[in-house]
Formats: sequence, structure tokens, C-alpha cells
Amino acid sequence: MHRYILRRSAMLVLTLFGISIVIFVLVRVIPGDTIDMIIGTQLVSDEQRAALQTYYGLDKPIYVQYWYWLTSALHGNMGYSVRGGRPVMSDILSRLPVTAELAIIGVLLGTVIGIPTGIISAVKLNSNWDWCARIFGLLGMSVPRFWLGTLLILIVSKYLRWLPSGGHFVGFFSDPLKHLEQILLPTLTLGVTLAASVMRMTRSSMLDVLRQEYIRTARSKGLHERIVLVRHCLKNAFLPVITVVGIQIGYLLGGTVIVEHIFSLPGLGRLVVYAIYQRDYAVTQGALLFMAFAFAVTNLVVDVVYATIDPRIRYQ
Repeated sequence: MHRYILRRSAMLVLTLFGISIVIFVLVRVIPGDTIDMIIGTQLVSDEQRAALQTYYGLDKPIYVQYWYWLTSALHGNMGYSVRGGRPVMSDILSRLPVTAELAIIGVLLGTVIGIPTGIISAVKLNSNWDWCARIFGLLGMSVPRFWLGTLLILIVSKYLRWLPSGGHFVGFFSDPLKHLEQILLPTLTLGVTLAASVMRMTRSSMLDVLRQEYIRTARSKGLHERIVLVRHCLKNAFLPVITVVGIQIGYLLGGTVIVEHIFSLPGLGRLVVYAIYQRDYAVTQGALLFMAFAFAVTNLVVDVVYATIDPRIRYQ
């Protein structure tokens, strides 16, 4: 098990190294640079521009700039925001709790809805429940999140006036009730689409396991159907589901951009959007690297859990 974790960790480091190169290069090929953003519409001489380039290290070759940025990032220093003048890491950490809360609650909601629905749908194959669950899965995976979020705002906030659609964001410890009112619709938007994906995977995995010979053998021994499902089906059927949920956690940590923008939540995704709009390259590349790190670490944890449940994975 230790060798498996070390091997996966080494792959994680190599993956992050490659991602950091891609992020750094892509940010550099965007038209304009940090100096253009600092200068704005002001007229400066070539000497002043050259002095600014020297101050920010932009006069050095790109591989030297990358090495300085990478070594600083490894020490927790991702530079400073051109717009706000604050450290990039402090901006990321201040926005992370909102995104993490959205992702965690969205995943919990998706699994609580998706897993039981998928199990019942597989057990009651071709029943009315199965058809309703399949329709829910199809619609949940087909409807874009921006459309679902907009629809929830239109119905719940505008017409029914049950919950607010925006406003100044309030932390949980400042006003728990208002915070829950603000966070409910965004998490529901994320949770419904995830629940549909989890439901379909759970149903498909359960149907595959239920057709196996050892399930027929367990039933032929006279075991109660509940014992067959709990002891023999669920453990093997959950392996693909764990992968889907784990990947979705990493995806949601970096993929809440649309939801945060629709509901005006000060999360990490919205920080990246504003940084791109404002050409704040230090914040853009720092936040993207942090998202990639969170996604890769989540995948590593999923792989370890997967190998713990199924020891055969360790030897492949």
C-alpha cells in the first residue's frame, strides 16, 4: 500500500509540474502583459517601460521567469495582485471557504440523492420508480447549470420570493440563517446535476453486479434479499461511484465559476473570472495552479480509497 501511495504521489508531482508549465505559457501568450495593465492609458517613455519590466522581472527569458515563479510558489508566494496589491495567496485563501462550502455541500446533496435513487432504480428495474429515476438522470445531465441556476432564481426568488438571489454575502458565523438562505440555491444547482450523474453510475454499476454469478449463488443459498444487496452488491458496486464522486469534488472546487457568477458569491471561481477580465496575470495563474493542485490531490485521495476497498488495484 505504501508503494502504491508513493507511486501515485510521484505521478501527482509530475502532473502538477506539467500543468504549471501550461498555465504559465498560456498566460504569457495572452495579448498584453502586466506592464500594459499598470500603465493603462498613460503615456510613458521607453526607458520607464524598460524600468518596469526590469522591476517585475519581465526582461528575463521566459524559462527564467517560470523558474522564479515556480520556486516562489513552492514557498507559498505566488506574487502580488496588480490591481489590489495584495498577495495572491491571501486572495485565494480568503475566497476558498466559499468555493469549498459550495463543493462539499453540493457533493453531499448529490450523493444523498443520487446513490439511494440509483440503488432503488436498479433493484426495481423497469418499474415506475426506475422510469422516473432515468428521466431525472437524463434531465439532470442535460440541463446546463447556468440555465438551472437562472430558472431557480426566476421561480424561487422572483416569483415566489422565498429566498434571496444575491446581495451582500454574509458568512455563516455572522448570520447563519441568512447565510443558509444565500447558499441554498447555488448548492441545489450543483447538487442536482451531480445527483443525476451519481444516480446513473450507481444504477449502471448495481445492474452489472446483480447479473454476476456470485449474486445468483447467494440468492440460491436462501439469503435474504437485503443481505444480498448490502453484503454482496453494494461494496463492489460502489467502486465506480467513488471514482465519479471524487472526480466531481475536484471538478466542483474549480468548476463553480458559473454558479458563483450567477449568484454573486465571492468564491475562487469568481476571483479567476475577474482576474481574467482585469488582466491580473499573477492572480490568474496562481488561482489556476491552486485549482489544479486541489483537483490532483482529490484524485490521489480517491485512488487511495479505491485501492483500500479493492486491493487488486494496488498491483496493477
